[in-house]
Amino acid sequence: MLASASAPVPSPSSATGTKTPAPVPGETPAAATDATNAGGSASDAAPQSAARPALPPFAPRLSELPLLTRPQGWQSAGRPGWEGLIVASPANRQAARWAYANAQIAQGRAQEAIGALDVMRQDEPDLMLVPAFRLALGTTLAMLDRATLAIDALTNDALTDNPEACAWRMLAFARGGLPGPALGQVNCAVPALNARAAATRAPFLLAAARAAADLGKPAMTIQLLETLPDRDPPANLLRGRATVALGDEPGGRLRLGRARESGDYGQRIDADLSLVELAARKGGLSGADTATLRRIRFDWRGDDIEVRALRLSIDAARRAHDLAGTLEAGATLFRYFSGGADRTALITELQATLAQLLAPDSPLPLDRIAGLYWEYRDLAPAAAAGDLLVSQLADRLQAAGLYERAGELLDHQLRVRTRDLAQGPLSARVASLFILAAQPARALSAIRDTDTYAYPDEMLGDRHRVEAVALDQLGRTTEAMAVLQTVPDAATIRAEIAWKHHDWKTVAADAPPSLTGGTRMNSVMQARLLRYATALAMLGREGDLAQLRARYAGAFTGLPTAAAFSALTDKVGAVDPAALSAAMAAIPSASPAGGIADLIDAAPEIVSQG
Repeated sequence: MLASASAPVPSPSSATGTKTPAPVPGETPAAATDATNAGGSASDAAPQSAARPALPPFAPRLSELPLLTRPQGWQSAGRPGWEGLIVASPANRQAARWAYANAQIAQGRAQEAIGALDVMRQDEPDLMLVPAFRLALGTTLAMLDRATLAIDALTNDALTDNPEACAWRMLAFARGGLPGPALGQVNCAVPALNARAAATRAPFLLAAARAAADLGKPAMTIQLLETLPDRDPPANLLRGRATVALGDEPGGRLRLGRARESGDYGQRIDADLSLVELAARKGGLSGADTATLRRIRFDWRGDDIEVRALRLSIDAARRAHDLAGTLEAGATLFRYFSGGADRTALITELQATLAQLLAPDSPLPLDRIAGLYWEYRDLAPAAAAGDLLVSQLADRLQAAGLYERAGELLDHQLRVRTRDLAQGPLSARVASLFILAAQPARALSAIRDTDTYAYPDEMLGDRHRVEAVALDQLGRTTEAMAVLQTVPDAATIRAEIAWKHHDWKTVAADAPPSLTGGTRMNSVMQARLLRYATALAMLGREGDLAQLRARYAGAFTGLPTAAAFSALTDKVGAVDPAALSAAMAAIPSASPAGGIADLIDAAPEIVSQG
């Protein structure tokens, strides 16, 4: 299909070798140099450049020139290098730049060419209306592997059937991950490809062959590679995979083996991966195949090789029901390669895998599950579905006593995913978990960092209760009492804090509950009365103890705490210390403060303020 040719043409592979862009051709560098040599700075030349007259239009002249259709058209007559620019006058400076850019394209020097074309476009934006200029710009961008920009530049009605434009469009489409459009340019590009030497034609044919392979067309892949040498390693990689796809596994293995023997390091890696892919398609990976895949993923980063290795790892983990392995490979593919062509299907699968991992019947230990979720939390479903997963995992961590892990999980939820009034109840829960984990400073931060909304009174009360406990644990009890001023059950909470601190005066200031009619005391009433009695005993207030005994002795009759009440309300001098200790130990654990009492009791010790 494609005949050999010997005319020198630019090679896309060599065009990318120059790392540093060349200086922009034109008058500006010289003007800056002159200003510097005269004792000024480069910025001094700016007014001179801005004041110089505009260059004569070049777009009409360029539009009248024949539009090249073969690579030989890039050859420029006259002085193609800096010499032509140096001697150019303002009247023909754009023409000199154009000749320079054409010469650089012919030599495969894309960085130099793009510099000249950019300064031409800056001085004369109308050049983008000229097909010849768009062809040169698109060709240069394709050489630089800027596929999207190249396709945009080469998309023009006048370039639709231009063989040279088709060749570069084909290359840009293929390298941009658009195999279908790339193959659509092949027939149009044949004349330009046939006009190239075999070596400079190869990158175009390899790109087209890869596009055919990506579309599952092995016969076309082999046909496109017919004119390439039999020993060409990149061609043999494609031939090997295509031969296997056509049913000739031994022949395909031979081609891949040859590529592995004669190719560079990347091509050897590609050959190894192709053989592992072949083993996977036959039913599964052996231990050696798995080790090879692991080595490839460790050694190689970037491009299609890593994408293929990641997809293979996902498939292997899926077959082995390895949830963690599926997440690891899938997350890498999603984070660094945007999930590839089937991004939506990949993220759906990863979210389902994450939900399965967090399910109560997951075989992994709870701390391992929490670690995996934290590592892959960016894959969690959005909105209510993701919030539910986090909440359920936090419940399990809290039930297992892993308060800090649960708090960190919900703290991330609070600061990253939750907004507006929803932060109110969640912040109270996060603070409660950090208090249970003996980290009151983090609890206080969770409350105060979300103090930006006008929460309803009930939410404010919940937040203030937890905030007061955190302040108390930090030794800032005065602040805690101030926070409680607007809380409806502030007296009960203050009494609970006072009981913990053995602040007997404050405990004694809490009036005992009153009994009406035949009301029987519940455990909370018993706890309040026994605490009140303890405070009176510690303060030596015998008169109040006698009144308390006379008023409530009958109510304690028959209760398990009757002996404790009797011991606590006996005359102060008659109380046996051992009996008093036993009585205090017998006080019911039920607290008048309800659930907040668990938080108050959570601190192992009071942290001194400051």
